[in-house]
Amino acid sequence: MEDTSKLIGERKTLVGPFPPFNPYKRFEYPHELFLEWFQAAIANGEHEPQSMTLSTTDPYGFPDARILILKDIDENGWYFASSSKSKKGKQLEVNPNVALTFYWSLIGRQVRVRGKVMGMGKERSTNDFLNRGIVARAIALLDKQSSILEKRSDFDIALIEQLNRLKENPASVSNSWTLYRVVAKEVEFWQGNEERKHIRLKFNYDGEKWTQNLLWP
Repeated sequence: MEDTSKLIGERKTLVGPFPPFNPYKRFEYPHELFLEWFQAAIANGEHEPQSMTLSTTDPYGFPDARILILKDIDENGWYFASSSKSKKGKQLEVNPNVALTFYWSLIGRQVRVRGKVMGMGKERSTNDFLNRGIVARAIALLDKQSSILEKRSDFDIALIEQLNRLKENPASVSNSWTLYRVVAKEVEFWQGNEERKHIRLKFNYDGEKWTQNLLWP
């Protein structure tokens, strides 16, 4: 079998060219630059630019991470949704401090967000739930995410039951479904460079306004 380190080492990284980035442009809020980069990711063919890694910690301090979908973004924060009864939901209840990571390899850009999560209330969570596809809603209504599944057939049977439930009552909503907002305190934008002359621009919130500074790569 081929040597693992050689196999990994032969994979090319940061293969440009990448779009230009002016780190001296000023922004009132970091989400304004994020949206510029998000649109650039779409224009350059990133398959799922809305995908992000949500990092949390369990009650013992061990980190946990998984890929989720960004639902929205504005000057108040970044939004995602999940069941409050899920593993991540329980972790958020104990420790609401989280990190989000976006990586768009085709344009060599990464965005890191650190902040605190807050629930957006029943009305907005309900609206988010009802905007999901019928299968996604049916699975959410099971409310068994991360629980041990003895047999795959158990899932198939339970899913059919919930799909039938939704056909009879399309307005059914999971009581645990929650739209969350990440209220950021730090946001870092990383622009990769083929010669490793990376650009790092960090936004910090001081309680009143955002400041932005270049960091050493």
